Amino acid sequence: MTVLYGKGVSEGIAFGKISLYRCERICVNPCFVSNSEAELERFNAAREKAMGQLERLYGKALDEVGPEDAQIFQIHKMMLEDDDYVTSTEEYIRAERLNAEYAVSITASRFEMMFSAMEDEYMQSRAVDIRDVSDRIIRNLLKMPVDNGNVRENTIICADDLAPSEAVMIDKSKILAFCTVYGSANSHTSILARNMGIPAVSGLEGLVCDDYDGLDAVCDGETGIIYIDPDEETLEAMRNKQKNELRKKELLKSLRGRENITLDGYKVEVYANIFNPDQVPDVISGDGGGIGLFRSDFLFADMMAIPGEEAQFRCYKRVLERMQGRFVIICAAYAGLDMHRDYYDGCDDMAFGLHSARVRLTNPYILRTQLRALLRASVFGNLGIVFPRIASLEELCEVKKIFGEVKTEFIEKRIPFCDKIEIGIMLETPASIVLSDILAAQVDFFNVGTDSLIRYALGTELHDGCWEPFKDNQHPAVMRMIKVAADNAHRNGAWIGISGAAAADHELTEAFLSMGIDVLSVAPSQVLPLRERICTLTLTNRDEIISGLEFAN
Repeated sequence: MTVLYGKGVSEGIAFGKISLYRCERICVNPCFVSNSEAELERFNAAREKAMGQLERLYGKALDEVGPEDAQIFQIHKMMLEDDDYVTSTEEYIRAERLNAEYAVSITASRFEMMFSAMEDEYMQSRAVDIRDVSDRIIRNLLKMPVDNGNVRENTIICADDLAPSEAVMIDKSKILAFCTVYGSANSHTSILARNMGIPAVSGLEGLVCDDYDGLDAVCDGETGIIYIDPDEETLEAMRNKQKNELRKKELLKSLRGRENITLDGYKVEVYANIFNPDQVPDVISGDGGGIGLFRSDFLFADMMAIPGEEAQFRCYKRVLERMQGRFVIICAAYAGLDMHRDYYDGCDDMAFGLHSARVRLTNPYILRTQLRALLRASVFGNLGIVFPRIASLEELCEVKKIFGEVKTEFIEKRIPFCDKIEIGIMLETPASIVLSDILAAQVDFFNVGTDSLIRYALGTELHDGCWEPFKDNQHPAVMRMIKVAADNAHRNGAWIGISGAAAADHELTEAFLSMGIDVLSVAPSQVLPLRERICTLTLTNRDEIISGLEFAN
């Protein structure tokens, strides 16, 4: 038995035979042309042909996977029309007198490098889209076939990578799972697999070699492990796991549409946390009640520029529309100095205190731009806005003042927006907990970010593994702080949610509900188990539960 390790990007267990998928990759060589204008005409003709091909792919995807997944091909068409992309290619043809194929190839490489260098995984995955549209043009220039969807029946597809067009052209009725060496959870193939409800693994260690083709295998889309030529013990373990997965699906059917109520009648909302719009289908399919925290950091991942109002508006609008009226809390991004120091007057302090709201107050343009985008998007759904790292009443009042000024501008210019947006703050520092009685009177809700709260309350580091033993979700100091915040919120007519990792800790669910927490927000995959846990609880002894936690050793 051979075991390959990757990253699970779509849950489920698949038993089948491996089918290696290889699309012929293109290698083009430079050559100098005597007639640049004729070469430009070849380029533009191939680009126009690609536009028609993408339109047909869009229609196919629309029928097979729906409008959300099909939208990628509309984005590809926009890439083909992008001024920077087209101008770069034309300049290589004119100035360097290069053949069109090679001009497209080096332009694609330049754009790929730009996207791959970005810190955000979502933006990195867009490099695949650049290569996909560029290969399409090159194939047209070389008069090569562009689509190949032939695969064997009932197979686990294994490939180095799958471009969006390849993923759509493959006959999905023959596929049991997708496995790729490259790619990520945000790749089109991963999203497609999740929407199809089949397992998928990306980031496989080691190349998938020819010897694996046709062998029996098991793909575990949760752990990211592939067992090739599995032994009987492994097969039995995977069969049992598959049975448990089927039980979870049946549970989802029984819980879908039901309220999350304990046996003695206490109700709590269970929302999902996401970090990019492509996770919305996971929230919907998992029957999440809403989005408890959409961290818009990925929009700010481009090292070259702060995203403009229009780009932000399109993103927020997309999420709100897809959630179909369910509550969506969008967090003002943690856009720190490490991303965009040029915007902050040369300040070199990289401490967390200069992130989010404080950075925005030193440069209100960033905050105003995001608030304008959010207000414009608010008419397309049920929006809440949460401001992170607020640690004083002065900071909160200044942020609310800027928000009021933007709303006044919209009213004066008759720009439509929803006037019922709930405003909240993240409680992430001991200072915000201590002041929660004062802050609660100024907001509609609190959102406790337990990961940050534990970090700053217990003096640990967020990404340093040696601190893991000290990151205690159940530490009495942390539990006391959350209880204080909950009491202060409710005394002032605000509600309170928890969105950190502690929200998914089933050992704490009973305690959180006993404190009066109104919303628990977890990763999409954790929504269903948490809802099941809530339905088994009884809170008749809530005072005893709280007392036990507050005074635990």
